[in-house]
Amino acid sequence: MTADLHRTLDAVWRIESARIIGALARMVRDVGLAEELAQDALVTALEQWPDKGVPDNPGAWLTATAKNRALDLLRHRSMQATKADALTWEIESQLQDGAPPAPDSALDEPIGDDVLRLMFVACHPVLSVEARVALTLKMVGGLATPDIARAFLVPEATLAQRIVRAKRTLSEARVPFELPGPAELGERLDAVLKVIYLIFNEGYAATAGEHWMRPALCEEALRLGRILAELAPQVAEVHGLVALMEIQASRLHARTDARGAPVLLLEQDRTRWDRLLIRRGLAALERVDALGGGYGPYALQAAIAACHARAAYADHTDWPRIAALYDALAQIAPSPVVELNRAVAVGMAFGPAAGLEIADALRDEPALRHYHLLPGVRGDLLAKLGRHSEACEEFRRAAALTQNERERELLTERARVSADAAR
Repeated sequence: MTADLHRTLDAVWRIESARIIGALARMVRDVGLAEELAQDALVTALEQWPDKGVPDNPGAWLTATAKNRALDLLRHRSMQATKADALTWEIESQLQDGAPPAPDSALDEPIGDDVLRLMFVACHPVLSVEARVALTLKMVGGLATPDIARAFLVPEATLAQRIVRAKRTLSEARVPFELPGPAELGERLDAVLKVIYLIFNEGYAATAGEHWMRPALCEEALRLGRILAELAPQVAEVHGLVALMEIQASRLHARTDARGAPVLLLEQDRTRWDRLLIRRGLAALERVDALGGGYGPYALQAAIAACHARAAYADHTDWPRIAALYDALAQIAPSPVVELNRAVAVGMAFGPAAGLEIADALRDEPALRHYHLLPGVRGDLLAKLGRHSEACEEFRRAAALTQNERERELLTERARVSADAAR
């Protein structure tokens, strides 16, 4: 019974935690305190549910219990404060004829707004990118600290300190629990989208460790993106990011073989791609079109992913269109990484020599000095040109730079194949 109860609570927490913490933060105006109150409600559930049974609506029960804790805290503060008019008003506004909120009433409140506010607070620019990622996964994603630490290959104590410092920073900066105004909405939304994008990418292609992917992170990023799309349905780039993640996630099962070794895009069994996720991604891309205003960076990347998704076979891929889409992406969001991806697309569309010309121009780019994919891409293009000895050196350099064990094995094998071809 205890194991079943823990599984039930874990599932409920993953689904409901953002709503509960968001509702509490609206009351107490402190996300750190709101999380503590929500955790108190979890402890109460562990104490009461074994004897009383799991409530019909466990999420509403946790919300109501946590709110009662918050109301007790507000009462205490109002009694201790000399001037407590504002707090007293908050208490009275939460109570109806002196009675605590009924569990069912928790479902009738504007919780969507609370979750959206919580996302914006967790991704506030006053925090470092690392802190935003950790706090978003903890508070909005409902992940436990050990799970986040394992996903990003950092010690649990380090991750816990990062979260504590983030909450302290938000409190000291007096970050309000509210949606940003029109003047800063775009910048703040960009931060939210970037965090979700980073979480997904770390799951899709792990930067370090023994696994090629961390699918749980992809799933979590997708869940956060879908929530954001429901809460901000008129923002095209939100749907663009969701479209990108849905289509990319459709390939997860085909990206490794039975031994867990990486399988590159052009070699994947496309019958293993998840057609439901592809349909969802294409539908999200259609919503971008319906909203008008053109494609932003995420929508352009989604359009590139859609080209792959629509090709039943690798040799059916519309590489000239992909190259054109990368040209557009380079115009609105220029970066060395975009240029490197453009080199791949141009190489596929117009020949490896054309792609290598672009990649060679990036060799002195400081941002790519320790980026393993630059020599990896150059190695691939050189091999296609029959320059196997040079390709071998590039693959070896890429293998030395990557921190992912599976990727290192792949690159080392490609270096061996190039060395054999050079003999």
